[in-house]
Amino acid sequence: MTVDVKNVSETLIALERSLNERWSTGDSSGYFDNYHESISYFDPVTETLLVGRTAVVGHLSKIYQNPHILRSEYLNSHVVASDGGDLAVLSYNLNTFVSDGSGGEKLLRAWNSTEVFRLIDGQWRIVHSNWALTKSLAIPTAS
Repeated sequence: MTVDVKNVSETLIALERSLNERWSTGDSSGYFDNYHESISYFDPVTETLLVGRTAVVGHLSKIYQNPHILRSEYLNSHVVASDGGDLAVLSYNLNTFVSDGSGGEKLLRAWNSTEVFRLIDGQWRIVHSNWALTKSLAIPTAS
C-alpha cells in the first residue's frame, strides 16, 4: 500500500487547525470529542502522564478558560505517516496571540505540540497528545 503522505499531512493539519481554532474561541468540545478513549496526554502543568479520555477531559475541564485568542501561528509542521497509512504523527510550533488592551496583540504562549493520530472507522482520532512550552528552561540542557 502506498501512503499519500501529502494528503495525510494536509488532512491532519486542517483537522488540528479546526480543533485548535474552536479551542481558541471558547469551544473545547472539538478536541474532547476527537480524543480516543485510551488517549495518553502530557500537559506542562501535570507531573504525570494522563491516560484515558475521562482523565484527560476531566483534567482539562478543570483548568480550561476561554483564552480569547485573536490569532494563531502554526509553524514548522511536520507529519510522519505509517506505511499502512492508519497512524500519523503531527508535530508543530504554535504561537497564540491575545489583545494587548491597546488595540494590538501580544504573544500569549509559544508551544511545541505533538499529536499522534490513528485512522479509526474513517476518522482521524488523537491517541496521544503532548503540549510543552517552547521556552520552559532558563538554561538550555539536554538532561
